[in-house]
Amino acid sequence: MPSIRAALTALLLSSAASAQQTDDPLLRPIAPESAAKWLGPQAPIRVFGNFHLVGFEGLSVGLIDTGAGLILIDGAVPQGVRAIEANIRKLGFRVEDVKYILSTEPHFDHAGGIAALARDSGATVVAGTAAATVLRGGTDPSDAQISWLTPFPAVRRLRTVRDGERLRLGAVTVTARATPGHTRGSTSWTWRSCEGRQCRTIVFAASFNPVAPEAYRFSDPAHAWLVASFRRTFAAMRRMPCDILISAHPSPSGGDEKRRRFDQGSKPNPFIDPDACRAYADKASAALDERLAKERAAGIK
Repeated sequence: MPSIRAALTALLLSSAASAQQTDDPLLRPIAPESAAKWLGPQAPIRVFGNFHLVGFEGLSVGLIDTGAGLILIDGAVPQGVRAIEANIRKLGFRVEDVKYILSTEPHFDHAGGIAALARDSGATVVAGTAAATVLRGGTDPSDAQISWLTPFPAVRRLRTVRDGERLRLGAVTVTARATPGHTRGSTSWTWRSCEGRQCRTIVFAASFNPVAPEAYRFSDPAHAWLVASFRRTFAAMRRMPCDILISAHPSPSGGDEKRRRFDQGSKPNPFIDPDACRAYADKASAALDERLAKERAAGIK
């Protein structure tokens, strides 16, 4: 494993250097200091059935083999694109066979590399309707994190979907689930995957954490719509059929620990956890309650 890690680290560094050398606008590094904490190299793996992970220690990037082409989920940051593409190839697939790229949320850490991946593969990008403006190069003034955000390359070929809309490719049907809160356009994706006669429902979830600059007030009556969005999302996630959960950042859902155990050969498959989606929603809900309580306490003082 150390040799694989060293090779992937070298690939990330050479990718960033190459982007600067050729000045490819779609590969220019974004927020390198922030992104560095997420881009720990990771070998690609088959998680279950037709589903694989091709991303990093701190950023999940999913890959589904439908039998009639590939579906990629998220694209990390531009400086991670070459490593994602190398991971796809290491699994025996071709980047050019990616037909769709699904976006969980229009923030630079998950969508920054999508434009380059779409260009290199020819894929169509699919996202929730409310994410379209930002993915096309605009901004969302209502985003609680707007003062923290960095612009990223705009997506050109974009298809938008509504909550519950289905996307079919080959033997796979992926359902879009609107999960707003972290962003208005946040979308989680779910589908069934089988190994022989054993089938599982997989959920690739957007970020749910209620984070914002200290000056932002979730408790402001003007932001009641955002708190309500979070509450609806938590309720939907608790009800969602879910055997395997992958979150956009692995650690909030315990994905980092599951990956560690998976790499050690732990049996049964540590990613299979029917309580994971409920626990993910409960953790985010508790964080929102804590934030609201702090804001109200500060207001009283």
